[in-house]
Amino acid sequence: MSDPCSMIDADEKRHLERAIALAEAALEAGDEPFGSVLVGADGRVLAEARNRINTAEATRHPEFALARWAADNFDPATRASATVYTSGEHCPMCAAAHGWAGLGRIVYASSAAQLTRWLAEFGVDPAPVAMLSIRDVMPGAEVTGPIEGFDARVYALHRRCHLGR
Repeated sequence: MSDPCSMIDADEKRHLERAIALAEAALEAGDEPFGSVLVGADGRVLAEARNRINTAEATRHPEFALARWAADNFDPATRASATVYTSGEHCPMCAAAHGWAGLGRIVYASSAAQLTRWLAEFGVDPAPVAMLSIRDVMPGAEVTGPIEGFDARVYALHRRCHLGR
């Protein structure tokens, strides 16, 4: 299998950097560290979102927010040609929203499997839903991730979130 990091270019790395910055902003605001960026086919940032599950309510995931926003603001062709760059692989709820909204490619820094291992390592209770991969929820999805190096940075954010260091 080829290295996922080699499958993204410098612009895509910049978008993934922004998603991680949004995850850090979420953590600083008292939420769990997740952030996402919606980018159009022309490379222009269309929208950004960060996690708000502690400061708003439990379904306020950034991937879900972007799917809903895109469905309200763009035609199907524009949505299908867009890419979501995100700090963590979509949970099943967000993957379903992504699929129903008809969004295009997903690039994520860290996987659901990695997050599951990390949370167990930190002694955090399992999530209330199964942490399925995007491909289990959306078998036809175009997905790239996890991205080596970026995943380690996301790990550090989750460690800070759950262990305070």
